[in-house]
Amino acid sequence: MDKRKELILKTIIKEYIKTATPIGSEGLVEKYNLDISSATVRNEMADLEEAGFIIQPHTSAGRIPTEKAYNFYLENLSEKKLSDAEVKLFKEALLKKEEMNFKQAAKMMAKISGNAIFWAFHRHNLYYTGISNLLHQPEFSGADMVYDISALIDRLDEVIGGIFNDLKFGPQIMLGSKNPFGVYCSAVLSKYRLGDETGLVGILGPMRMNYEKNLALVKFIHAQINTN
Repeated sequence: MDKRKELILKTIIKEYIKTATPIGSEGLVEKYNLDISSATVRNEMADLEEAGFIIQPHTSAGRIPTEKAYNFYLENLSEKKLSDAEVKLFKEALLKKEEMNFKQAAKMMAKISGNAIFWAFHRHNLYYTGISNLLHQPEFSGADMVYDISALIDRLDEVIGGIFNDLKFGPQIMLGSKNPFGVYCSAVLSKYRLGDETGLVGILGPMRMNYEKNLALVKFIHAQINTN
């Protein structure tokens, strides 16, 4: 992919992550002050659509990213750090590495990420919070999607139990068709060891999630758990 197409695709993805609204060529040029004509952007978007990176929802003239686009985006994801205030909050919350502390950290993660958080303290002891965050996402607002998300929550322990042993240790991202939580979702998670126990912490949200922020969160939590 050439640099111009890459710029346009990344801009579409960033805009959609922020707004959940399809965007057209003119909107892209105006909002992001791109030094490219809207006609050129339109042609590049047509090529990106043909290549399977963006699609046009039926109800809109704009385009949205596909799973293929998000996978491309993740391959080139820029590293992000937590703010000093967030670092302080989580360090204080995780001074002791006990279940109560992990639950407090999970609630903070849900607030910061705007997504749902699950935390398996070991394979058969699951805590989750921030479910209302999932149901507030625009792509999950339809009746069918509310049912699907509710059904997912009902079997969350079953899904986690099914993947727990096979997951590698450390932070990772599961997206779309490769995500056991559902094709419309993404999960940023980390399996960790703490003494004799093995645990799993993760952020669950739509495919349109802030990957830089969520990966930074999970990486920091993983590092804190592994700090003596």
